[in-house]
Amino acid sequence: MKKFAYYFIALFVLAGLTLTSCKKDNEDTFNAQKELTTYLTAQNLDLNTILNGFVMGAPADGNVSSKYVIDVRSADEFAQGHIADAHRVDLKNILTEAAKADKPILVVCKTGQTATHAVTLLRLSGYADAVALKWGMSGWNKALDVWTPSIGNIAEGHANWSTEAAPTNLTNESPKFSSTSSVPAEILKERVAAVLNEGFLTIMPDAALSTPGDYFINNYFSEADYTSFGHIKGAYRINPLLLNDNSMNFLNKDKTIVTYCYTGQTSAAITAYLRVLGYNAKSMMFGMNKLNNASAAWGTSPNQWKASMSKELPIVP
Repeated sequence: MKKFAYYFIALFVLAGLTLTSCKKDNEDTFNAQKELTTYLTAQNLDLNTILNGFVMGAPADGNVSSKYVIDVRSADEFAQGHIADAHRVDLKNILTEAAKADKPILVVCKTGQTATHAVTLLRLSGYADAVALKWGMSGWNKALDVWTPSIGNIAEGHANWSTEAAPTNLTNESPKFSSTSSVPAEILKERVAAVLNEGFLTIMPDAALSTPGDYFINNYFSEADYTSFGHIKGAYRINPLLLNDNSMNFLNKDKTIVTYCYTGQTSAAITAYLRVLGYNAKSMMFGMNKLNNASAAWGTSPNQWKASMSKELPIVP
């Protein structure tokens, strides 16, 4: 009888060890980030879809009655003047407010940058027609203009401003993160919630310009503009930046990813997307308009800020 007892105890212990081993193997092999990226591609939620028509200009007559306006500025900023019938909410709570919307959502902020960050997260959460107000309330009414004092030409003549060719893009490993779920849709919800809780993470242009080697900098320009404007020394040019062609893997997960564009609005949207994917990403505030607003390379570009672009559309206290 003792032999049988020992036999069954041994089987029980072996079974326990096997189950523990299998659980550990599953934990080690499950890749939440890979599951998420596969899901986003399958759901047509690659970055190009998120950026497609993600901003709208202020209408000439100021009529946005067809939109559910969400204002993510502070309560004090909102009190200084806002669009009639706008709903003020902190960025971290925007999904709660979005659930109340009975029209397509228009997100507004001071400059358009926080708003585009929010739009990425809204679109990833099922609000496919959400858009941001280009230039924010600065473009809506000149009394609220914070764009004009924010432009600059700090790159002009700077030792770290270059016209050299872009570095060769190298393929890197994707970042990894843990999740409480193995269901891709739930992983996405969890990641969006985490990014909203973090807030909009940014870097000022002078910081990146001073020590570009501290970051992985991506200049989100066309090839022609990368050359004609010049760029931060060593900046990559990964555009398009997508999951379905693996160009997202040109990013270096081990460094802080700094994206910059013309206005800071596209880079803000990209930064939200990258953070959902697990990258340590930040958006460069004001983009080329802070680096070199006076550059002749702008031509007739609608992305060059001029004080005359600020309208006098109606606001209410």
